[in-house]
Amino acid sequence: MMPLTMAEAGRKNIIRRVGGNAEIRKHLEGLGFVPGSEVTVVSTIGGNVIVSVKESRIAISKEMANKILV
Repeated sequence: MMPLTMAEAGRKNIIRRVGGNAEIRKHLEGLGFVPGSEVTVVSTIGGNVIVSVKESRIAISKEMANKILV
């Protein structure tokens, strides 16, 4: 497993685990970051990550992306 920030852009990954406290996990799960779902890193800009998850593109901070393990 590795954090989402280390995933290669354009490659599909399966979310294995979402870390952080309960509030952060709930927020990420509300955005579609749930274990077992596919996520693709579209690009990284200044450490922030743009990802494609559940047919949506979402920008998340580097700190949040580090809590998502693929």
